Amino acid sequence: MKSIDDKISKLSPKALRELEDFIDKLLRQIDTSTQKKLSQDWAGGLKDFKNQYSALDLQKKASEWRNQ
Repeated sequence: MKSIDDKISKLSPKALRELEDFIDKLLRQIDTSTQKKLSQDWAGGLKDFKNQYSALDLQKKASEWRNQ
């Protein structure tokens, strides 16, 4: 099997530019995905219902809401 360097060396100048653009796109995706922090703004979102529903009731309600 040929190494990637051998394959790249056989590309035309236009194909090399396309490859470079593709690699840049992949690197941007990696950079943005690793920089995102976990959002926990949902925490405590159901506290108003804690006296009205049990945990099992809330699970059933959440399932209903997702399926609507």
